[in-house]
Amino acid sequence: MDLDYFAQFTDHATFTFVILPVLIFCFRIVDQSIGTIRLIFAAKGLKKLAPVFAFFESFIWLLAIGQIMMHLDNIYCYIAYAGGYAMGNFFGILLEEKLSIGTVVIRVIPKKDTTALIEYLRKQAYGVTVVNVDGMLGPTKMLFTTVRRKEARHVVGIIKQFNPNAFYTIDEVKDVSGGFFENKSKSIFSILNPFHSSLKS
Repeated sequence: MDLDYFAQFTDHATFTFVILPVLIFCFRIVDQSIGTIRLIFAAKGLKKLAPVFAFFESFIWLLAIGQIMMHLDNIYCYIAYAGGYAMGNFFGILLEEKLSIGTVVIRVIPKKDTTALIEYLRKQAYGVTVVNVDGMLGPTKMLFTTVRRKEARHVVGIIKQFNPNAFYTIDEVKDVSGGFFENKSKSIFSILNPFHSSLKS
């Protein structure tokens, strides 16, 4: 009796044209979000995590495509599939930004004396490398510091506090080794990949 009721429910128009497309939409959001995160992890060198995410991505994708194949005459399923794919990309990128996984190098060319800035950064346990360079306005110094991505905004705030008009760039770092380590707190980077070192140098 329960099976008969379930069969009648799945054949009902409400299920076919409302519930099923919503389920496919949600499946695609989840699997594409996982896929986006997987690609980002692979690009950052987190090779041990990428296969795990790939498994769940493909499994959920099969659930969604399986429903599509059983309802090829339902245009709403196609729309839900495409819409879920688009939203999954958006949510995947948004999630990766929230996690702030990885390491970045910040290069700074200040427009005034850097002594106070260097001292403050080092007191805050950020390693700073200073190089003499010849800029457009003459001899100056370039500062390098490598930090966890989630701390980049905080470091930029410090730079702007001491040198409001400083020129700086931020670049992603795929891998790091050696350097100055600071272990006052665990980042999501170290939690997700305990075999991959995060540093401040």
